[in-house]
Amino acid sequence: MTEQGSLEMQPLIDAAIAVAQNSYAPYSAFRVGSALLLSNGEVITGTNMENVSYGLTICAERSAVVTAISRFGPDIRIEAVAVVNLNDSPSPPCGACRQVLAEFIEPGAPITFPAGNTGAVERVTIPFSQLMPYASDLKLK
Repeated sequence: MTEQGSLEMQPLIDAAIAVAQNSYAPYSAFRVGSALLLSNGEVITGTNMENVSYGLTICAERSAVVTAISRFGPDIRIEAVAVVNLNDSPSPPCGACRQVLAEFIEPGAPITFPAGNTGAVERVTIPFSQLMPYASDLKLK
């Protein structure tokens, strides 16, 4: 699937590419950036930060969510997400990132990420509800 609805995703992709340059990934060299479009119009970015203990690594998506909350508080709403990596590898958000995003994202919000490794970077853009079905049913009201 390409662009979701009428929202132009390229500015978010560009922001995610730029922040991925700042990744701290000395162990895997897998440099990731994420950009969130918030309902207030702000674009917030985050990048991954590895640790020698892989379990303590922070993904780009969670880094961006934490930054958004730090700046605007816990009532943020995410309207779109772009995730990129500098390795041209498939990289949908991991399960932990999906769960954190689910707390703040609109179910129909488009999320775009690299989908394949065919020489040219392919992207998939889908509504978050397809990436993590039933997420809104599981949230505490």
